[in-house]
Amino acid sequence: MKKPMQSVFVALVSIPLLLLAACSSTPKNDYDVDYDFSNLKSFSQLPPSANSDPLSANRIQQAIATALINQGFNTQEKAADFNVAYSFKVEDKPKDSGFSIGLGTGSWGSSGGASIGTSVDVPVGSDTAKIQTIQIDIIDPNSNQLIWRGMDKFTFDEGGAAKADETNATVSKILAQFPPKKQAD
Repeated sequence: MKKPMQSVFVALVSIPLLLLAACSSTPKNDYDVDYDFSNLKSFSQLPPSANSDPLSANRIQQAIATALINQGFNTQEKAADFNVAYSFKVEDKPKDSGFSIGLGTGSWGSSGGASIGTSVDVPVGSDTAKIQTIQIDIIDPNSNQLIWRGMDKFTFDEGGAAKADETNATVSKILAQFPPKKQAD
C-alpha cells in the first residue's frame, strides 16, 4: 500500500511546481535574419521618448548600459556600431483570485489516507497589480533600420528597491538574447 501512496504524493507535489514554471516569463525577440551581428562592438543609447515615469526610464536606461557592458560591448557616443532605444508601458492586472486547492496523503501505522481541501483568499486592499512591459530595440545607425527587438514584462505592487531589482533582472533577461545566435543550417 505504501508504493501507491508515494506515487500519489509525488504526482500531487509535482503539479504545483509545473504550474509555477509555466507562469514564469520568457523574453520574446525578433531580428533581421540577414543582418551580420558579428561586427557589433560598440553602442550608443538614443534619448528616451517623453514619458510620465522618469524613475522607470532612468532605471531601464542604466540597466541597458550595464547589461551590454557586461556582455563585452563598449559605450560610445559618436559612430557606434549600433544604437539602442527602448520603450515601456505599465498596465493594471487583476490580482489572482486567491482560490487554492490543497491535496495531501499520509499514513499512520498500517493504514493510510488522502485528503483534499480548498481555501478562498479574501483580498485586502487593492485588487489589481501592475505589469510593466519593457521593449528594447537595436538599430543600425547607418540605415536607421531596426535589426533586433526584445521584450519582456514583470508584475509589481509598489515601486522602490523591489521594482528597481525587477527592472534590472528583466532588462538582463531580454538582452541575454542579444545578439542572436546563428542557427545551424
